[in-house]
Amino acid sequence: MTKAELVAAMAKAAPGSKVCAERALHAFVDEIFDSLKRGRRVTIGGFGTFMVSKRAERNGRNPRTGKAIRIPATRVPRFKPSRSLKTAVL
Repeated sequence: MTKAELVAAMAKAAPGSKVCAERALHAFVDEIFDSLKRGRRVTIGGFGTFMVSKRAERNGRNPRTGKAIRIPATRVPRFKPSRSLKTAVL
């Protein structure tokens, strides 16, 4: 499903236009981004949890040269699906 398809489905499910649905989707995504930037979790009941994890510094290899390199520590976004989402996909 693309973003446009999601906006169309939201507009069909709720009263309003596609423009309103797109604004709502943008607001939703922006709030998730802002919360994750601050290091806070976002939990949506029945769907899952967005969180930030720390990835430790580690050794790696340059695939082109084969030379060992040091990959720095970083923060990465993660998503943990809820139990009901997992069972719906099965």
